[in-house]
Amino acid sequence: AYSDLYSKFKAYEQQLEQKKGTYQEKLPEIEKSITLVQHLKTKKDNDEKVVTRYNLADTIYSKAEVDCSQGIVNLWLGANVMLEYTYDEALELLKGKQEVAKKDYKDVTEDLTFTRNQIITSEVNISRIYNWDVRQKREAQRASS
Repeated sequence: AYSDLYSKFKAYEQQLEQKKGTYQEKLPEIEKSITLVQHLKTKKDNDEKVVTRYNLADTIYSKAEVDCSQGIVNLWLGANVMLEYTYDEALELLKGKQEVAKKDYKDVTEDLTFTRNQIITSEVNISRIYNWDVRQKREAQRASS
């Protein structure tokens, strides 16, 4: 029973590790997006244009001049979906996603700590049962000799 429990905890630990890795990749991307939208908003307020380089292919880049005066940015939402937002709407959306991602990351980290503690407890219990069984066999061997 403890071996089955141990196996389940190890599988759950792997799932949590994958989720944690996903959040570790996701959070910096959200923060970059927030910084970029704030930069665009600042440039719009100052009536400036932004000159940037963007990736056309793996090794090919091109220059582009971004017109910030319209106050519109397109965000990838996932599943090949891109929507147009105003800067304020985009910031609101991104900050909301950031809060949720930070909370979920914290929850996953706490769950991972709990799961690791349970794995250690299971390992200790398995070794205690094994040692008890070894002692019982030795006593039975002594009694029969």
